[in-house]
Parts: sequence; C-alpha cells; structure tokens
Amino acid sequence: MKQQLIVTILGTDRSGILSELATLMSEAQCNILDSRQAIYGQEFSLTMILEGEHIAITRAECLIPGLCQRLDLLSMMKRTRHHAKQNLEHLFDVEFQGEDAAGLIKAVTGFFAQRQASISAFRQRVYQDADGSYQEMRCKFVVNAPDSINFDELQKDLMALFDSLNVTGKVVDKHNKETHEHTTSW
Repeated sequence: MKQQLIVTILGTDRSGILSELATLMSEAQCNILDSRQAIYGQEFSLTMILEGEHIAITRAECLIPGLCQRLDLLSMMKRTRHHAKQNLEHLFDVEFQGEDAAGLIKAVTGFFAQRQASISAFRQRVYQDADGSYQEMRCKFVVNAPDSINFDELQKDLMALFDSLNVTGKVVDKHNKETHEHTTSW
C-alpha cells in the first residue's frame, strides 16, 4: 500500500539543491506528487508531497536528514493520509494594498475564517513607497469559499473592512470571472 510524506526544506539558496533532492527521491523510489518552491531574498523554501511504498517512504525519511545536513538545510517531515485534490467549491482572488501596519493580515484572514472560507494561496510583499517615506504592503490571496456564500454580501463586507483598514483592494469571483474593484489602479 502506498504511503505519503510531506517534506519541508529550508536553507540558503544555491545552485543544485533541487537536483540533489530530486536524485535522492528517485533513489529512494518515491514519487513527488506535488511541490512548491519559493526564494525569499537569499533563502530557499520547498514543500513537497512524496508517495511510495512503505519501505520507500521510510528510506526517504532516513536519507533526507543526511542530505540536508550535508547541504546545510533544515528539514521537517510528516506522514500524511492519501493526497487528494482540494475541494475548490468557489474561488476568489483577493488583492489589497496600502501602508504597512500591524494587524492587516490578521484582520483579513480573520474575515475569511469567520465565513468558513479557507485561504488556498497567500503572497505578501512589503516595499518602500515611491517617495521613500513609508513601507507599502501588497497582498494577494486565493480564497476557497462554500458555494452557498453570497458573493455580493462578501464583496460589500470586504470592501468595508478594507476601508476601515485604510487599504485599497479588489476581489475577483473566479466562478463568474467578474472583476469587482475598489481601487484606482493595480
């Protein structure tokens, strides 16, 4: 029976890391079902789901720490249940931007949690504004909500939240492929 393992690897980015990891997975006879990689400045982050027979997953669990030690990387692993595609009932793209302030992400993620919506993807970037006088923040979410959600009500409430947070934003209903904007330009 096939088993699955979630692996997260962190460290300083350099050429060849993915090649060495892919070689190890192949030698352990594990299949990479899904993976996500990101570079943050000089740092590297990789999360992947491996699948294989019990012996293959056990072999990967034993070999990954040694490779990570040799490459000066951190690793974390967890066996998991069968990997199934996420049930993406109703997707929304949500973007907002404004002056960076404490609590913005907490407020927006809390808004969706209260509505039983999950955040499937998240990206945030902070940069200096054009004048160099303050830090600007830009954030993008992909939100998965139950089909029963009232989009017009969600949009109205979200725009009110954005106003209260002093940010501009928009929400795009991927189900209807309509853009509902509350911003002058993106």
